[in-house]
Amino acid sequence: MTEKNVRVGVGVFVIREGKFLMGLRKGSLDAGKWGLPGGHLEWKEEWDVCGCREITEESGCKIANIRFLSVTNDIFKEENKHYVTLFLTSDWVSGEPEVKEPDKCEKWDWFTFTDLPDNLSLPIKNLVEGRKHSHELMSERRSN
Repeated sequence: MTEKNVRVGVGVFVIREGKFLMGLRKGSLDAGKWGLPGGHLEWKEEWDVCGCREITEESGCKIANIRFLSVTNDIFKEENKHYVTLFLTSDWVSGEPEVKEPDKCEKWDWFTFTDLPDNLSLPIKNLVEGRKHSHELMSERRSN
């Protein structure tokens, strides 16, 4: 019998010059897809502490001004995993992104919401779709 539980993931938008950092994932959930730097929230860990820790561990960058952005409910059907992903946003302070965990990330690159790659990780895909849906609902409410 498989233990069923929901994990909490933290994804961080590191903003620099109007773009945000994403990594091409490998060797784990959503391999071959682009996702934000981040990871699992540890026991009794604050979101911002988790975000800073993960950014440093994964890319070597330093960030500041971390704040809550959104949350998604992500069910990975094929992998039989369920995550709640907390999205944070932050300002890049220093450091060029380096692949610090080559077993988890192939490369880093900077994107905007208008130039996103097609192969997005499920949490990012859900965030983008949810925001699009929210904007559509708000437009409908304004026109009524």
